[in-house]
Amino acid sequence: MNTEEIYNRREHRPVAMPEGKWILYQEWNHVIFLHWQVTAEQVQQFVPQGLIIDTYNGSPWVSLVAFRLENVRPRLLPSFSPVSNSDEINIRTYVKYKDKPGIFFLNMELGKQITNVITKTFTGLPYRHSDIEITENRYRSHNRESGDSLDIEIQIKSRKFEKSKLEKWLTERYALFQDEDENSLMEFEVHHYEWPLHHVQFEKQVVNYSLFARMLGMKPVHAHYSPGVEVLIWGKKIHKV
Repeated sequence: MNTEEIYNRREHRPVAMPEGKWILYQEWNHVIFLHWQVTAEQVQQFVPQGLIIDTYNGSPWVSLVAFRLENVRPRLLPSFSPVSNSDEINIRTYVKYKDKPGIFFLNMELGKQITNVITKTFTGLPYRHSDIEITENRYRSHNRESGDSLDIEIQIKSRKFEKSKLEKWLTERYALFQDEDENSLMEFEVHHYEWPLHHVQFEKQVVNYSLFARMLGMKPVHAHYSPGVEVLIWGKKIHKV
């Protein structure tokens, strides 16, 4: 899709567009969202100074998102599939920085070692490499160091549907905040079309992340599938805290 068309479709955004030019294009395809309602006590220990836990009707949420990362490229260059395509899994919670809503990653995994090294080097984000396999309706991963694993099989149960306020709150997020060190935060802003979502039914659901077992141990409250979005990403900003 034409990146200018993506940039100009912005009526769905809950926050203003970023300033300046985007620097990176990528696609998040074949996406599964799993959402858990948690307590502030469960999630607060993972959120750094300078960020406030965002809540919906007083409750924090944590989500696991797995997808195919494809066609990653700088603004003026083509993609290179050995590096540009990989599988990704992240676990995130919802935060605010000075009233600006965004997400904070509790865990980030890439399925290709070279992509993991390059991404960590150029962004500073805390990715780790895991063995990840995403095929039609199946999401599997294993981290050899921690033993963390994922095995999800789904059936897509509906066409695109009208999202509730909560579903929009959980998915329409356009800023990432991450701690760079104890005195500063990184911010990345993104833009894409509104997420098209579908209901799903689980055929299999095994989520085994020992560090987050208290939050992810039960069946998720909500789960959605999306065919994906095309994404524009702006450069890193640093905030002192």
